[in-house]
Amino acid sequence: MSNNSKKLGKVVSIDEAKIHDHLGELVRGTVEETLNAMLDAEADALCGAQRYERSPDRVDTRAGSYERQFHTKAGEVTLKMPKLRKQTFETAIIERYRRREASIEESLIEMYLAGVSVRRVEDITEALWGTRVSPGTVSKLNQKVYQHIEAWRNRPIEGDYPYVYLDGIVLKRSWAGEIKNVSVLVAVGVDQDGYRRILGVAEGQKEDKAGWSSFLAYLKQRGLKGVKLVISDACLGLVESVTDHYPEADWQRCTVHFYRNVFSHVPNTKVKQVAYMLKAIHAQESLVAAQQKAEAVIDRLRQMKLPKAADLVKESIAETLTYYQYPDTHWRRIRTNNPLERIMREIRRRTRVVGAFPDGQSALMLCAARLRHIAGTKWGTKRYLSMEALHKQHLEEQLTA
Repeated sequence: MSNNSKKLGKVVSIDEAKIHDHLGELVRGTVEETLNAMLDAEADALCGAQRYERSPDRVDTRAGSYERQFHTKAGEVTLKMPKLRKQTFETAIIERYRRREASIEESLIEMYLAGVSVRRVEDITEALWGTRVSPGTVSKLNQKVYQHIEAWRNRPIEGDYPYVYLDGIVLKRSWAGEIKNVSVLVAVGVDQDGYRRILGVAEGQKEDKAGWSSFLAYLKQRGLKGVKLVISDACLGLVESVTDHYPEADWQRCTVHFYRNVFSHVPNTKVKQVAYMLKAIHAQESLVAAQQKAEAVIDRLRQMKLPKAADLVKESIAETLTYYQYPDTHWRRIRTNNPLERIMREIRRRTRVVGAFPDGQSALMLCAARLRHIAGTKWGTKRYLSMEALHKQHLEEQLTA
């Protein structure tokens, strides 16, 4: 009995790979047949009659067909594209010259923008769809979205933006065989309802006064108004440019960047202690208390034999205390550039994969694409600040003016 069981066990065998391939062929065949039937029906509609049909409504006749390959989720299929004698066959089912489904194209673009290297994209597409996509194909796909990105980048800015965060990132580009720097400047604003918005991104040759002035003029031209406070690092020429374009706006120096500037004059063994001292200044309940605390910190730094750090605090501490003029419920989020810093870290992560860009335009487009993606996530739909206190403060200022 046992011998018979062993013999029977060898009789039935299942080759899962063959079954999988067979099912794949059936699916591909069905997809191919369906698409070709739809193309024929569309050609008949354009002709005004079915193939070989005599009809007074006929406006065109068939002129054969040509084959083209089309990649689908089910695999590669062969389409028989109809030819017409009097008009060009433009199918609404499949765009002219398109070789891949929209889902695949979008996936390729999304992978690239998400930080996946071009070489890795090639490997992934080969593993998923059995087709290796060349770097040229990825580049062409990106060019399609660049037009939409450029339109988004230059869209009008509507409404008031009381708080504006500014920052820049330095990237590498290859130029005549040399690697040079190119700056990309970014602005994020909090609107009158308390939501964050990507206001603008543009290329700047350098983070200097000319670059910042041009960037602020670009924002103003697109409609940026109602700016009360600009938050940024102490970039060269930025403060002067803000004064030129938005003379009524205040400037808040990012406290985190200020701390880092002070730490550059402090030994590593004392950085932690000095950090506590600086944070204590910005933890005070009022501007007067913060100024008094700053004086005490300056004296303490001199006692610790840190004269350069003490001089820097004395010279620049006032630039970090502007936020005290605004509602206390906003202090924590308007005294640093952190909202924009997180975004800039995301851009750095993406651009690090690329390395050196061929030109400034490609660097700008990739940064803008990532910012556009961020703007479309929950980041832009979540209220960042409650603005009622600021509106109330503004009304009180108007009454007392």
